[in-house]
Amino acid sequence: MTVSSAFAAQYRAALVADMDSGRVLYAENSTVQNYPASLTKIMTLYLTFDALEHGRLHLDDYLIVSKSAAAAEPVKVGLTAGSKIKVEDAIKALTVLSANDVARVLAENLKGGMEGNFADLMTRVAREIGLSGTNFENSSGLPNDDHMSTARDIALLSIAVYKHFPQYWKYFSINTWTYNGKTYTNGNRLLRTYPGCDGMKTGYTRKSRYSLVATAQRDGHHLIAVVLGAENKDVRANVATNLLNKGFEKVAGLPPQSVVTYTSATPQPVTQSAVTYTAPAPVTYDTPTPTFAAAYNAATAQSAPVVDISNNAPGNAGVQFGAFSSRDAATAQVANVKNSVGVNAVIETAPNGMFRVRVNNLSESAAQNIRNRAKNAGIDSYVFH
Repeated sequence: MTVSSAFAAQYRAALVADMDSGRVLYAENSTVQNYPASLTKIMTLYLTFDALEHGRLHLDDYLIVSKSAAAAEPVKVGLTAGSKIKVEDAIKALTVLSANDVARVLAENLKGGMEGNFADLMTRVAREIGLSGTNFENSSGLPNDDHMSTARDIALLSIAVYKHFPQYWKYFSINTWTYNGKTYTNGNRLLRTYPGCDGMKTGYTRKSRYSLVATAQRDGHHLIAVVLGAENKDVRANVATNLLNKGFEKVAGLPPQSVVTYTSATPQPVTQSAVTYTAPAPVTYDTPTPTFAAAYNAATAQSAPVVDISNNAPGNAGVQFGAFSSRDAATAQVANVKNSVGVNAVIETAPNGMFRVRVNNLSESAAQNIRNRAKNAGIDSYVFH
């Protein structure tokens, strides 16, 4: 199996695999690190789906937009600081438009208002599900020299989303999305041109060039193709199409027992830097190895809660805006919170005699939203349970 020589040296890495069995059908430079660009948002969505699955978010919840999120560039919905967006619209903004401002909104709301903390969580979860060549520095894939992944890891992450959160897979096949009177079209052209395509995500930055994850179903098989570092949109679409076509040809010709085996190859030596690339050398994977099989098993194992914020039921969270030695100071803070954040706080006397300014009986998402608004207003606060 080879990819057409017409595209030789026009992309950096590629892989096609069976999503249901984990069998790698073909790969080129699949373990060499590349800049993933907006393919990063697959992990942001993975963590969003996890929060939905475990009740920390709901599709009809509203997320508050911070000044930092509103300032994100360049692809964006154009949300203003202090506005809000529904969780389901936020998901569509990522899958269809790949909006950087909305990726930051999700990151800040899921991890206490700090995108950096969310990026740390992304990397930790990546390790837990077997992504050995990935490091995340932000939620969107904006340029950062330390923000790296591989075609292999992107495939594993995408398969993990498919396996762990099948009820949300439909969002990756949305062709158009209308929001605030404007209609956006999904950049994954295979949704419109490739029979059976049901996802998944595009990516681009100047350093990463054009990347694509494309998934498709045919004759009982569900395949995934990953293309990294293509020269342009046409190349990434054509290479992904070729990969899927060759992949379906290959699985159709295999005896049934072979389809459910894991297949990989000894990783190619990395003899180039992360930003200097030579033409890919085609490698056909025919020998089962435990490395990819173990990673596939890790990526597709039963999901556990991964976002380390409260699992408490709605109503058990709160926000504290400081503790003061005098009631007068606490009263002044109550007024400050009401004027700047728009919530009515109360004063509680702590066992040590301090006067705490708090808002109680909140859901987790409401508490995080209030904390974010307080941060934007320059008021220190924290969420408690």
